[in-house]
Amino acid sequence: MRLLARALFVVCLSATAAAQIDPRTALLERDGFAAIGAGDARRAAEAFRTALVADPKNARLHLGAGIAAYLQRRDADARAALERALAIDPSLAPAREMLGQVLRRQGDLAGAIRVYDALIALRPDWADAAATLDRWRRELELHDRMLQAVGNQFTVSFEGPEEGLLASRALDSLNRAYWRIGGVLGTYPSNPIAVVLYTNEQFRDITRSPAWSAGAYDGTIRVPMRGALDKPGELDRVLAHEFTHALVRTLASRGVPAWLNEGLATALEGENLSWAEARLREGGRAVTLKGLSAATRSFGQLDSADAQVAYAASAIAVGRLLQEAGGVAIANLLRDLGEGAELEAAFDRRMPRSFGAFAESLQ
Repeated sequence: MRLLARALFVVCLSATAAAQIDPRTALLERDGFAAIGAGDARRAAEAFRTALVADPKNARLHLGAGIAAYLQRRDADARAALERALAIDPSLAPAREMLGQVLRRQGDLAGAIRVYDALIALRPDWADAAATLDRWRRELELHDRMLQAVGNQFTVSFEGPEEGLLASRALDSLNRAYWRIGGVLGTYPSNPIAVVLYTNEQFRDITRSPAWSAGAYDGTIRVPMRGALDKPGELDRVLAHEFTHALVRTLASRGVPAWLNEGLATALEGENLSWAEARLREGGRAVTLKGLSAATRSFGQLDSADAQVAYAASAIAVGRLLQEAGGVAIANLLRDLGEGAELEAAFDRRMPRSFGAFAESLQ
């Protein structure tokens, strides 16, 4: 991620001066940012937490704490840390850039735009940040002119009266998914979920999803229409998939591996997984659970062929878990992960057999 690289660059520039002031704090700062670079947000958070006890007015340490919290999806903590960093040093551009991303993920698009306006005034040479700001402005303008269909559990936004029938069908489909999938997992979202229906072009521009993606969830369910009125079954499948992601987020805002998140959403799309078994046979490649866990944090990084295999393998794995342990046990596993538990320890606690034994059985 480019904004993380920028933050690490800031630290490199200032490391020598920091070491002259407090060598121990400088070592913690260095270790914290090294942990971020290695993808170990838990270790980074601990390093910055310790360093801030000794040096609470160090803006770089608050920046690091904010990044670690962002990576752990502790968005309220991330926002507080980044705002503190900017209160100490308003010129710390990476903190402003990260704060905009936090606000965007929290659903405060107007706030994110204000932060990026100030960022570009400070760093007009950051072309990618300027491009992000332009995209966010287009998104806000589009959403401001959208109409809404409001239900008890969902609010569906759409651009014009001609999409009103589609919005009504989407609400009906989402309500069915709400009761069916909530019943499987034994839990239901407590707050209404926002859903936005886009044209295909709008969806690609706003979400930056890969071409093969049929939907996205980032706190809001986002779906390209793709002639959905003519394919009600496909609309049901996509909305059920993205609703499952939303439900997972209510159980665990962090710590959920991609195979479990995507596997659960895919397994609960429909009635059976025969398509997934056929896809793996066609692929002719061995896919292991540990391989899926280690390969990527997001299936969105994969090309279409590899993504199909990853989704199929993950769906089969989670389908097996649903058969062996049931949806309530999986929901409890997700809660444990959201509270910071390690995957294998939480799995061994909640599932009928150990993670290692389960992974071995899938081979």
